[in-house]
Amino acid sequence: MDQFRETFRPDLHLLPPVFDTDACLPDLPRRLEPWPGAATHPQVASCLERARRHGGWRWPDKPVIFLSDAHADAEGFLRSLIAAGVVRRRGARIELTAFGRGARIVLGGDSLDKGPSNLALLDAIAALRATGADIHILAGNHDLRMRMAIAALRGPRSALHDHLFARMGRKILPALREVLVRFVTAADLARLPDEAACKTRLMPRQDWAVRFAAAARAELRPKVVAKEIRKLEEKLRKFDRDRARSGMSYREILAAALKCHEVFFEPGGTYAWFYETMDVVARSGSLLFVHAGLCDNMCDALVTEGPAAVNARYREAAERASPGFYFGPLANLVRTKYRASDCELTDRGVSALHRAGIHMVVQGHVNNHEGQRLLAKRGLLHLEGDVTLDRASRALEGLEGIGAGATLIFPSGDVIGLSRDYPRAKHFAPDRMS
Repeated sequence: MDQFRETFRPDLHLLPPVFDTDACLPDLPRRLEPWPGAATHPQVASCLERARRHGGWRWPDKPVIFLSDAHADAEGFLRSLIAAGVVRRRGARIELTAFGRGARIVLGGDSLDKGPSNLALLDAIAALRATGADIHILAGNHDLRMRMAIAALRGPRSALHDHLFARMGRKILPALREVLVRFVTAADLARLPDEAACKTRLMPRQDWAVRFAAAARAELRPKVVAKEIRKLEEKLRKFDRDRARSGMSYREILAAALKCHEVFFEPGGTYAWFYETMDVVARSGSLLFVHAGLCDNMCDALVTEGPAAVNARYREAAERASPGFYFGPLANLVRTKYRASDCELTDRGVSALHRAGIHMVVQGHVNNHEGQRLLAKRGLLHLEGDVTLDRASRALEGLEGIGAGATLIFPSGDVIGLSRDYPRAKHFAPDRMS
């Protein structure tokens, strides 16, 4: 594979200045190395050759900073912005650097869940928006779960939606507790019925499985319906356990969930901007940014309709939040790990993307312990940019401290992977692979 070896130039001054005023990034790498495996892995080499045959690479017109899977860790998020050279701290405030003013920041989804604080993370994103940053927020599967769990409690009950709060809501219990503490008033609680009635509203009815099987037949395969029914039994056990651990009553959970609708989804709500500005895909030159990945159906839609139409379809479908949507091609964009149960990506879809000039997916969703990874999935080049920022994941997975990292993509065709968990900055420049 010598023909794909990168012509590496260590004199490239690609890393922007970092203003680490509070010395939070002592182990941030400042030296470049060629991206491991980019020149030698045969499947990656095949993807690069395919890109060449389909017109080569087109790059963004200004630097793009990709940062994904902050998972409610505001400090990891802010340290990553500092590591990328786009902000500096002035006490409790942040401000854009000169580099940051000329860059586009793409948040690759999963801003919510895990901890330590969902609202603090959203406040940090709001502070970044207030600087005037060019920021693009993408949906992740955890963000979608919040939307579907809250939406399931609005309007009349139905067999298709009756289980969705129990199905999706367990992982948002920490966020609900934050909303309860900050936003729910005594008057909000006083308007609700007793504990038993609130539990009845939150949990599916006893005959749910029979009614769901009949109602879901029109939009889900029988195998998926059966799996969803089996899965809910396990989810209900876990929900009750985690609810007890949260210290919240069912009445408090319902109050917080209803308040979430007001705070997140009603015009003028404190965090309404988060979902109002959220897309599911973004394209820049030959790069497609998405939380998880693609399927043939979405490849066709991106090529024939374009990203704006796909984003509009996603927003409209997410409002209705049916199980058919959750298991279908649109939500597959935030859920897929290219499992047999996911919507399929084949060479037909990959070929359509290449013909349209899309040669690489930049994604989150799959967290890594040694910085970003570059690999071929279903014959399409993917850059995995989830570098395990949040403290909850790091503690569970044996990583120390608070994460920090970002992927920097330059108009020159240089791609840099920065992470405090890898000793050097990874450098990929496919136009100069020779």
